[in-house]
Amino acid sequence: MEETSREAVATAVQRVAGMLQRSDQLDKVEQYRRREARKKASVEARLKAAIQSQLDGVRTGLTQLHSALLDVKDIQSSLADVSKDWRQSINTIENLKDVKDAVVQHSQLASAVENLKNIFSVPEIVADTQQLIEQAELLQAHRKLMELECSRDDLMYEQYRMDSKNTITELFPTRLRPQVQGLSDELAKQLWMVLQRAMVTVRRDPTMLVSVVRIIEREEKIDRRMVDRKKQTGFIPPGRPKQWKDKMFKVLEGTVSTRIESTQAVTREADKMWLVRLLEITRKYVQDDLIVVKNLMVQCFPFFLLYHNAVSTRVTELASEDLEANEIVSLLTWVLNTYKSEEMMGHPELSSECDVHQLEPLLPQAVVDELLSKYVKTFTSLMFTWTRSNITGWLRKALETDKKDWQKETEPEADQDGYYQTTLPAIVFQMFEQNLQVAAQIDSDFREQVLKLCLKQMNSFLVRYREEAVTYKDEHLRDRQLPQCYVQYMIAIINNCQTFRESINSLKRKYSQLSEPTESDAAIERTLSEVAKEGCQFLLDEVFLDLEHHLNELLTKKWLSGSHAVDTICVTVEDYFNDFNKIKKPFNQEMTSEALRRVVVEYIKAVMQKRITFRNADERKEGAERMIKEADQFKFLFRKLAAGEDTDQLCGAIAAIAEVFKLTDPTLLFLEVSTLVSKYPDIREEHIQALLAVRGDASREMRQMIIGTLSENKVSFSEGSPADLHSKKLFIG
Repeated sequence: MEETSREAVATAVQRVAGMLQRSDQLDKVEQYRRREARKKASVEARLKAAIQSQLDGVRTGLTQLHSALLDVKDIQSSLADVSKDWRQSINTIENLKDVKDAVVQHSQLASAVENLKNIFSVPEIVADTQQLIEQAELLQAHRKLMELECSRDDLMYEQYRMDSKNTITELFPTRLRPQVQGLSDELAKQLWMVLQRAMVTVRRDPTMLVSVVRIIEREEKIDRRMVDRKKQTGFIPPGRPKQWKDKMFKVLEGTVSTRIESTQAVTREADKMWLVRLLEITRKYVQDDLIVVKNLMVQCFPFFLLYHNAVSTRVTELASEDLEANEIVSLLTWVLNTYKSEEMMGHPELSSECDVHQLEPLLPQAVVDELLSKYVKTFTSLMFTWTRSNITGWLRKALETDKKDWQKETEPEADQDGYYQTTLPAIVFQMFEQNLQVAAQIDSDFREQVLKLCLKQMNSFLVRYREEAVTYKDEHLRDRQLPQCYVQYMIAIINNCQTFRESINSLKRKYSQLSEPTESDAAIERTLSEVAKEGCQFLLDEVFLDLEHHLNELLTKKWLSGSHAVDTICVTVEDYFNDFNKIKKPFNQEMTSEALRRVVVEYIKAVMQKRITFRNADERKEGAERMIKEADQFKFLFRKLAAGEDTDQLCGAIAAIAEVFKLTDPTLLFLEVSTLVSKYPDIREEHIQALLAVRGDASREMRQMIIGTLSENKVSFSEGSPADLHSKKLFIG
């Protein structure tokens, strides 16, 4: 305290000295004194308030402690009374043992009563569940199975708690256990069967696969619940845990392995190129399956890892076989290059699901080194390798040369019949002929092998040919003025397909003793057909790009006032088909028929788009007569172009619609519309709505009456006289 007082005095002296440094400040001493007195009084007041607050807090705390002491004494007294009462009631509790047993028995009986429905309807429920399983209604079957298992488990748990023999609780599980277990096994068998056919099921019925996953998830939840109950009570129902999720992964692993092995039917004895084919089939199957998995499959399935492991196992088995030199090259090329390329696991559609850089190698490095060493030691197929390289190089060079010709400003050459063609087929088959002549001088087996190689390379070449044709079309669409002879060279591409087909058959007759067609033959035929059909489609697209403006004029006010759109359409189509006459049969015939169908479809689409609404009977009559006239124009044009027997039927669709517009008596409108529907059963409600809207005089009630009556008679219309197949494509959305 003394030290504090000294510090206070020193501070005060310093403060006074600061205030009285100048003589003029002495006049303000009294003012300073009053100010300091006020400050002192304020500080003393705050101190008193703080001390009073502390005292009040202490007083409140003492009061609460006193109250707590009284409460503790009351609780102590109450506990003493409870202890006294408990000692007095020990004998009473021992006398309640019978009541306890009765409570347990009551619980057991209550469980039995709760499950009486299942107890007495076990055979019926079992039969229904079995039928649902056979009908593949797996979710419903599993729901009934869970009800049975729940009833069985509850009663067995009560019996376990009772630990005594009881007729009700013992009889039910004894009767139910084998039947429920049998149903569970049968359902599991169906689940595994669906998983074994997962790749087929997901394409046809993906909901079935979802149902399987949901069932397995349910069983996993029940397993976890039963295991937790065992930890608490020591009881677990028979057959638990089922562990169906683990079994699911084992089944999927077996399914993928079987899927990979199922592609391995080709042997060296049956096909010299067995390994190349085998690896290509594996590549295609794996890539297609994984794309399906990525787009359609439930994501909880680890198919990417399963397929990788299965492929790794298979190529390891192949590596252990006695492979020839060219087979070693094929295998290593596939393993080291193809597998992680965009052609397989590196496909763009799989990039989000599979990082090829994270995949383990298909073959250990030691195995790769061993195969390379074996290849060097056993290299015996130099001639064949050279032939393959020679063919591949020639085909690539020939296609590049032909592509340059497509850009020429002069038309392609024509054969003796006037059909456009390029020199590509002649160059390709001259090269094939030269290699086959050399091979024939060695032996017949080598000749057959080279022929197979030629056909295989031909199929790959045609695939590239198709891709280049598509690219050619795409480049043209960017600037339709270039190349100048696009139509003529596209015709030549189509005609080349027929020339290729004829030349392949000629080679096989000359150099092969095999009479039965091979897979390469089917693949080549399929690719040739696709190239030709796509080429025809590209040409028709070119025609309809020029017709687009005129087609948009149909069934508009401009059309009704005298547009020459159809005249222009006919002239344009006929002009194009003067060039299309240079296309070989049967592509020319098919192309003409398709052109007619597309013209009629565009005309009908113009009607259905309700571009015009007739205001009165005169306009309806004028429009209908114009439609009939234009249908006759199309009929005349395409008969001239030899579109085939479908000309009248297709053009008749326009005339039939015109009759609906031409009708003057609205009361007969239903009969006219029903006649149209009977002739063209693919017409839908919205088409009729559009026709009546264009007609312009059908009230809302009349439209509803017509459509309602037609809807009621829908079955009879669909079963009426068969319409031409082409008519099914006329009325579109």
